[in-house]
Parts: sequence; C-alpha cells; structure tokens
Amino acid sequence: MLDIAEELHRWVEQGRDFAVATVVAVGGSAPRQPGAALAVDAEGTAIGSVSGGCVEGAVYELCRQALEDGDTVLERFGYSDDDAFAVGLTCGGVIDILVTPVRARDTARRAVLATALAAVADGQATAVARIVSGPADLMGRALLVRSDGTYEGGFGAHPELDRTVVGETVAQLDAGRTGTLEIGEQGSRCGAPLTVLVESSVPPPRMIVFGAIDFASALVRMGKFLGYRVTVCDARPVFATRTRFPDADEIVVDWPHRYLESTDVDARTVLCVLTHDAKFDVPLLRLALRLPVAYVGAMGSRRTHLDRNQRLREVGVTELELARLRSPIGLDLGARTPEETALSIASEIVANRRGGSGTSLTGAHTPIHHDPNSVPARRIGSVA
Repeated sequence: MLDIAEELHRWVEQGRDFAVATVVAVGGSAPRQPGAALAVDAEGTAIGSVSGGCVEGAVYELCRQALEDGDTVLERFGYSDDDAFAVGLTCGGVIDILVTPVRARDTARRAVLATALAAVADGQATAVARIVSGPADLMGRALLVRSDGTYEGGFGAHPELDRTVVGETVAQLDAGRTGTLEIGEQGSRCGAPLTVLVESSVPPPRMIVFGAIDFASALVRMGKFLGYRVTVCDARPVFATRTRFPDADEIVVDWPHRYLESTDVDARTVLCVLTHDAKFDVPLLRLALRLPVAYVGAMGSRRTHLDRNQRLREVGVTELELARLRSPIGLDLGARTPEETALSIASEIVANRRGGSGTSLTGAHTPIHHDPNSVPARRIGSVA
C-alpha cells in the first residue's frame, strides 16, 4: 500500500472513500512482492497494481465490493491446471491479497492510514502493520509505527499484542523490509497465531557517483530512474556543475574520500567510482571498502584494475575487503556509449541487490524473481 502512498494521500485529503488491495504473500513466480497495492475509489478510479495484469480485474471487483459492504477480506489467486481460463496467475505463481475498505465512516482505520500516508508522502521513515489473518474482528486493523518506536492506532485485542508488534515492526523498519510475521494472539509466541503484514517505507537509497565525467551523466539519469537519490562528487569545480548534471539531487565539489568521510551512508547505499585516477581512487576505495554499504564499483580497464588493487594492498586494504570491489564496474553487455555503460552498471547494481546472476534468462533454470530484501526477520507466512 505504501508504494502508492502519494496518490492515496491525495485521495484522503480530497475526502474520497476507497478500498485498497495489498499483496500479503507470494509463492512461485508471482510478479509483484508483498506490499504492492491496487486501490479503487467510490467512482471506480483505480491506481496501482497487484499482479502486473493477471488478476487486476478480479481484484478491482473485490475492491468495489469491499467499499459497498465494508468487509475486509483475504483472497488467494493462483493458476489452475484444471481450468486454464480461470482467473489466476498464468505465470504459475500464487498471491494472497488483503482487501481493506477505507471509508469516512471507518474513522479509526482511516485516521491511522491517513497519518501513515501523509508521513510517507513527506519522506519520513514509516511502517504500517496490519493483521491479515486471524479473528474476523481484527482483520485489517492497523498500527502506524515510527523508527523511534512511537506509534498510533492499535489492535484492541490485548495490550501486549500492540507492544510486541511495535517492537517487531521497528526492527523491520530499520532494515527497510516489507513482509509478514506470525505472533500469538496475546502478543507472545503462544496461543492462536495472527499473521501481520509489515510494510516499511524509508527514504530513497543513495547513489553516490564519484567523478564528473560524461559516463557519470548517463549513470545519474539511470540512478534516478531506479529510484535512488543521486549525488555527484568531484574535486574539480569546472566539471561538477549543475549544467552538466541537471538530474542529480546533489552536486558536491570536494575530494571524494573527504566527502565520503563526512556524509551519511547505510546498507542500501551504492558507490560508483568513475574517477579513473589513482590519486582519487586509492584513498576513496580504501575508505569505501570498509563501510557497510550495498555496493562499491570502480571503472577502469583490467590493467587499471590490477594496478589499483596493488596500490590498495600497499595502503593496507585486505583481500577480504578487496573481494567486495566490483571492478571493472558493470556487467558484460558489450557496452560502448555512456548510456550503454550506465545500463551495464545499473544492471550489476540490481543483480547485486536482488540476488540475480546477471546471466541470460533464455535457457536458464534459475528463478526469474529474486528479492532477498523482502525476507522478514521472522518466518514468512505460508502461501502453500
């Protein structure tokens, strides 16, 4: 649901009633991951997607029905071998969809979701926990949880349940994860289990591009396309300009290693070193390879790569640290132009993030969809 937060926030501000269908769990080769959502308002306007088209029509009708009768429902969709024309996922997957009405008369639920949507639209780190399996009177109830552990809303079943869910949700939010967890009805691991969907929304991950060269301009555009907040850093003011990088969120004129020392990075940050100059590369990579970031890649020929590795060893970089370096940067696409090179780099970043192999899908027997970041800290709810 939080993936369409900005649009839903506008609907709330306009006073619209709507129903939102959210992917709760997936199995097999489902096209969308938990948290993906489709919403339908009272006029029949739809936004978002839960399946890339396979079951949108059926889910649309479930939303219209939920708006009419006010009930929260959990529905499963999957491909049927017995009926090839049945509504389902022809790609062979299974998805569970939670459909929740959000109407003016549903004051408590609407208030919690409205606050959450406003926070996400404002770029704040926010999580929403909703009960998707359990007693009928708890279905669809929601908690808004912030990174500092404060929360709004409640499940109303047992005080310990709220506290347990908040604690688990804060951990999920810290990691930027969306997924399900199972908790006992009274907040412990005992008793009848409840399945809770935790949706996390965190500010966009950072991409820092070091080296204001022509390849960097194309990579900035690609990074923005992938949803990163992109910074360009170069020590040369004549090259690090807004004119050359109009799409960058931030342009910094500073020595790369000095800027990296002073800026905030996290486990989702990607660092792309395009400086191609030892006086910049070595101090920068010495620091970068010791930071808890998602990706460190450096441009250069294979000869440059070998020379750079030797220079890094001489300044104390270990073999384990060197093993983190993606160099030469990018996947082997035969890229020539800056745009093709940017695509090569972006492809490697996506493969690294999602656990892909980077090989052609044609003739392969590997899964099409990889999403290691969606695996929650607790056991994922079964969809079998």
